[in-house]
Amino acid sequence: MRLDQRLIAEMIEPGTRVLDIGSGDGTLIDHLFRLRGCDARGIEIDMREVTRSVAHGLPVVHGDADHDLAHYPDGGFDYVVLQRTLQAVERPREVLRQMLRIGRHAIVSFPNFGHWQLRLMLLFSGRMPMTSVWHTPWYETPNIHPCTIRDFLTLCQEEGYCVQQWMAVDEDGERAPWRRSIRLANLFGEQALFLLGRKEDCEPEKPARRRK
Repeated sequence: MRLDQRLIAEMIEPGTRVLDIGSGDGTLIDHLFRLRGCDARGIEIDMREVTRSVAHGLPVVHGDADHDLAHYPDGGFDYVVLQRTLQAVERPREVLRQMLRIGRHAIVSFPNFGHWQLRLMLLFSGRMPMTSVWHTPWYETPNIHPCTIRDFLTLCQEEGYCVQQWMAVDEDGERAPWRRSIRLANLFGEQALFLLGRKEDCEPEKPARRRK
């Protein structure tokens, strides 16, 4: 699994109901089912990935996060996951609202456009950055809403979401997460993960701890 998928799995309590939006080939769903005992299912826009998931016996349906989440019932899941898809949806604000209507918790991972390398590339080249994370030319990229960690936090504050855990790591996971400073996380974290809750369930914000 990718680094963000391993960290997402650690945030999810065993035996819970999980909806994975943008589930890809179903890797996270398979892990949650086999090793965490979760009732996990997915929604994926790429029909080829849906076919591959179903061929492996995984409960994945074809669907679009921007339009199909409205058909899911209130509180149908314990966790709703959006892995590396936030920047590619048409209406990020509405997708987050739907996630926290459908589930008690929302887990969101996204590449951080505030990373220092991206800032320098844009400053000195005057062109859109190309890295291992942001690796598609601007005229072909599905990433229509890139954001920084601080941008995402501002949106959560505006919407009244409870940030229960957060984490920022480099792409290879070789460095420890920045556990105390959002400003440093925004500068040095290549990707971010957030565990969100509804306002009425809010607990004090805390950084996520990685397992040794």
